[in-house]
Amino acid sequence: MDNPLLEHEPLPPFTHIRPEHVEPAVRQLLARSRERIQELAAVAAPTFATVVEPLEELQHRVSRTWSPVSHLNAVLNSDALRAGYNACLPLLSAYQTDLTQSEPLYRAYRTIIEQEGAVLGPTQRQVIEHALRDFRLAGVGLPAERKQRFKTAMLELTQLQAKFEENVLDATNGWTYHIAAAPELHGLNDMLVDQARRRAHEQRVEGWVLTLDQPTYVAVATDAESETLRRAFYEAWTTRASDQGPNAGRWDNSAVMEDVLRRRHELARLLDFSSYAEYALATRMAHTVEEVLQFLHDLAGSARAAAVQEFAELEAFAGRSLAAWDVGFYAERLQRTRYSVSQEELRPYFPLPRVLIGLFEVAQRLFGVRVRERPGAPVWHPDVRYFEIESAGEQPLGSFYLDAYARPNKRSGAWMDECIGRKRLACGAALPVAYLVCNFLPPSTDRPALLTHDDVLTLFHEFGHGLHHLLTRVDYPSLAGINGVAWDAVELPSQFLENYAWHPDVLRRISSHVHSGAPLPAETQSRLIATRSFHAGLQMMRQLEFALFDFRLHAQYSAERGGRILEVLREVRREVAVVPVPEWNRFPNSFGHIFAGGYAAGYYSYKWAEVLAADAFAAFEENGVFDRGTAQRFLDSILARGGSRDALEAFIEFRGRRPDVRPLLKQHGIVAPGELAA
Repeated sequence: MDNPLLEHEPLPPFTHIRPEHVEPAVRQLLARSRERIQELAAVAAPTFATVVEPLEELQHRVSRTWSPVSHLNAVLNSDALRAGYNACLPLLSAYQTDLTQSEPLYRAYRTIIEQEGAVLGPTQRQVIEHALRDFRLAGVGLPAERKQRFKTAMLELTQLQAKFEENVLDATNGWTYHIAAAPELHGLNDMLVDQARRRAHEQRVEGWVLTLDQPTYVAVATDAESETLRRAFYEAWTTRASDQGPNAGRWDNSAVMEDVLRRRHELARLLDFSSYAEYALATRMAHTVEEVLQFLHDLAGSARAAAVQEFAELEAFAGRSLAAWDVGFYAERLQRTRYSVSQEELRPYFPLPRVLIGLFEVAQRLFGVRVRERPGAPVWHPDVRYFEIESAGEQPLGSFYLDAYARPNKRSGAWMDECIGRKRLACGAALPVAYLVCNFLPPSTDRPALLTHDDVLTLFHEFGHGLHHLLTRVDYPSLAGINGVAWDAVELPSQFLENYAWHPDVLRRISSHVHSGAPLPAETQSRLIATRSFHAGLQMMRQLEFALFDFRLHAQYSAERGGRILEVLREVRREVAVVPVPEWNRFPNSFGHIFAGGYAAGYYSYKWAEVLAADAFAAFEENGVFDRGTAQRFLDSILARGGSRDALEAFIEFRGRRPDVRPLLKQHGIVAPGELAA
């Protein structure tokens, strides 16, 4: 049978990919790749051209074959696709571990750097240095028995992480809320209500049916006047995949989480690291566990007083003590009272088509690039759009898909991922292609999708990641785009671009009232911008709670005591939490960033990179936020470099000094008692 996953057209043929194609394609590809690896490992006189470049091409081929499978599993999940995806996880894990544990290849790379190091370019040397580091971190030097155990543990970890994500998706899809009386809907926007009415009609029940997708949960938490409704959604959302809540014990991730932590700790110990946190820092900007913990504690010390004051003001405004499911609602009311602006009232001003036009204009003004939609590209869902990006001289730079709307069987949240990585090798070239995925409320038959300003920030954030992937000039796939970038620096471009969604000039360009076409009024803009520091202390403490919980879990794990997940969470909350949380809250059970994604012992990266992003944007504020010279330096030093240069060195090249935390605190309206080092 012809297999579309092996055809390697310029774009994945999504309209032809079926679940039955997945496992045969992966098995065939990996068999061929293993044969080629044996040939490369046997090269008598290895050189960069005869070993490294062919291996870069090989990994590029594997990545672009697997990428559409992994992506479809996240955005168009089905039982059949899930089965194919899960069948391939052990195959890919074993392949990758065998590759990075190959002693002949490790010796070949060492020979190349020793013999050719003086004549190789800086990026070529970085390719080899990163590979040598990855060989060591995969246990290439371990005795045979420990090496095999590392391989097995890595395979088990891959399967556990996939299971965690499946449980969260099933738990999210497995809960709905039926409303029979209209008053319970008071406060919710018309789009959501119409959607709920249509869903009830499809299910042949009276009234309205609300689902647990992310935009619905956020809308209920901030706008629903019914405390009963808010509590029901809060409980369902924060107990997903756990032993608590409306589906208690079903899809429970508790044991999965323990097993994930156990395997990670074992992997680290096999390589003689004291903890998984220490192991993870081997590829980060931060170098020690103590450095990360100090960074987080210092930020918490700076923000705590502001957070306590903010919560006290909120309870005074509400006139009562607040439960966790009340906070979002009363915060929205307080913000509306103080600034006369609300997220829902802003929706008509931010139709997605207009926001995209303005977003692309920002990219053009900063970096001289143009974005154009190209109809007719093969996509996985009718809602998906495809865009190409080109230089000012009309040279193609790459392309991306935008999958903007929430729907069943699609993972919640927002993300950018690699569809195809950039390469320019002797065997051929490829331009980068990205996936940009969000979960906004979809359009209706008579109006486009309307975004809140929070949604706008999300879109700018993911597009920032996309620019990092698409504007790379690195020719080697392992270092192109976000590949090879220290994980605690990878959020720098995304968080940097968010700043533009707050700028008055940009707000005018991205807004157009859905009925009148008028931009957001200047007075409303000013009030919206003033909300940027609203509850900044509470928001920072919440993020620090997640970061400390994650890092302590991985830094302080003990094989004898196990993960102590809820115990660690309680300890962290006693230190940094300001808002009271019910005992039955089980947010870790759906914390995919650390239990299924790439942020294990790395959730601190959001705050770490936010320091970098605020400091980088301060350089633009000093010279003009659209200053082309500053933008060119940012492009040359950060966006275009991928992982070809140390992240701290790249930042210093752009900023002229080490990072400074003060611009971040200033941005949030927080006055620090002292200066922090990033």
